[in-house]
Amino acid sequence: MSVHRPPPTEFVIDPPNGVAPLQIGMTYKQALEAVTAWGTPRVSGSFAHTSTVKIRVDHHSMDVVALLEDGKTVTAIELWRFEKDPAGVRVLLDDIDVFRTPAREVLRQQAERGRTVDESVPESPEIPGVTLAFTRETGQDVPREADGLPLYFTSVLVADTDYF
Repeated sequence: MSVHRPPPTEFVIDPPNGVAPLQIGMTYKQALEAVTAWGTPRVSGSFAHTSTVKIRVDHHSMDVVALLEDGKTVTAIELWRFEKDPAGVRVLLDDIDVFRTPAREVLRQQAERGRTVDESVPESPEIPGVTLAFTRETGQDVPREADGLPLYFTSVLVADTDYF
């Protein structure tokens, strides 16, 4: 008797375009429709102090957030890894799983591809030009390097080339 296992879920980061089917520049309505591929969206904003609208969906072990900072179009997309993530969920950047490959290795491979890697803030390195930003900050009990930084990234942001 075989055990049914759901197919793996892959989020493919395509900087500076987005994470298909969610793309930078989509309207609110298009973004809302796109994220339903991953689940039921929750919307927050805009508020008196900011025009930013966030469309959020939880999919397995990922929190996907579309940021509409002008309140109208997607300006950035964040992917957040939850503490317990099933092996079938992968977040790929150039075929590298950014949440299962050590952070330093992800950055090394991006530099080898000719991308400029800014590690001036070790907890939050950036790759300008294609606008990728990573986070290694977490309160979770995770493997750490000798310097205390988490071994793996906990989030990644992708935006258009003029975001930073």
